[in-house]
This record gives sequence, structure tokens and C-alpha cells, in this order.
Amino acid sequence: MFSGIVERLGTVRSVSLRDKAMDLTIETGFPDLELGESVAINGVCLTVETFDATGLATFHLSGETLSRTPLDQLKAGSKVNLERAVAASTRLSGHIVQGHVDNVATLASVQKAGDSYALRVFVPQDLRQYVVEKGSITFDGISLTVNELHDGIVRGNQTGFEVGLTIIPHTWEHTNLSSLEIGTRMNVEVDVLSKYVENLLRFSPTLGKVAS
Repeated sequence: MFSGIVERLGTVRSVSLRDKAMDLTIETGFPDLELGESVAINGVCLTVETFDATGLATFHLSGETLSRTPLDQLKAGSKVNLERAVAASTRLSGHIVQGHVDNVATLASVQKAGDSYALRVFVPQDLRQYVVEKGSITFDGISLTVNELHDGIVRGNQTGFEVGLTIIPHTWEHTNLSSLEIGTRMNVEVDVLSKYVENLLRFSPTLGKVAS
């Protein structure tokens, strides 16, 4: 489990595609990684397969992961957001993040807003019921607050909505957001609590009657 608070930026050292899967070697800067440890790479929970004392680590991405995320767009030199799994004593400064990507979003616009940045991100319509104003959402592993919602947006042949975000200077400088271009595909994970609520209302006759 993660909190969506990016610990540092890593640098992709190499990408190796094989048998519809991918091996990703990253300069993490974490000298005390453990074999089998979970690390969120741009919000995707991946397992450490090899590592050394400098923090150079390799992660294997299955075909399933590649089909559901845009991690296949990474190349040598790409900057990635890194977060290690939370410990029981860790402050949960963001929100509960699983590292299980729900869909792929697209960076729609970036504007300077004082010393901060105003972003709008296009999200497919199937996630709309899980996103609320001032709620939490995760883009590329970053826990962010939803400032605005803009419905009825069409991009190409896809219908969806746009999430308005305000990115403070610290987040802008310490994550990969400052290096992204308009149109970049991003991992999106909605708040898992909203999905549990939906599931309870669907399968619990009592709760379903109360809600209706």
C-alpha cells in the first residue's frame, strides 16, 4: 500500500522488451531495497527483481501491466515518480493508494498560476462516478486534490471528463509533472474507498434501499 506522496524522482537506465513483457532498470537512489519489495513506479506497484547497493533496481512488467498502463512509453533517461510501500509508523500524508491502475488519463493543459501550476487532465468516462470535487485522485502515483470537474469532454473518439488540479511548487519540482508534455498519457487510480461504497450499495439489499 502507498500514500501517493512521491519520495523521489528516479531515472530509467534501460528498457528491455521481451515476449510481450518488459524489464525496467531504474536508478532509484534507494540503497536499502530488498528483493521482492514493492515500489510504486509512476503509481504502478512493481516488484524489485534485482538490485545493488547503489539503488539500481530492475522490475519486470508483465503483458497485463503493459496493456493497462502507459509504462511502455518510458525510455532510457525518462524521469519516474518513486514511492516505497508505507510502514505502519508512516504518516499517511496523502490517501490510500494501492498502485493498481484503473485507467489511462491524458494531460490536457498546463498553465502558470502565480507560483503554482493549473493542470487539466482528461479521464475516461467510466471513472466519473468515483471522482468528486475536493476528493483525492492519483495521477502517475501522485496523490492530488480534485479542484474542478469538467464534464462532457470529447477527445478523438473517447468521451470523458477533465479534472482540474493545482500543483504547488514543491510537487512541481519534486515529481515528473514538470517534464510532461501536453498529450502525455498518465496512470490514474481513483480512491478505492469509493469503489467499496459502490460495491456495498450494489450487493447489500439494506444499504441499497437506504441509498435509493
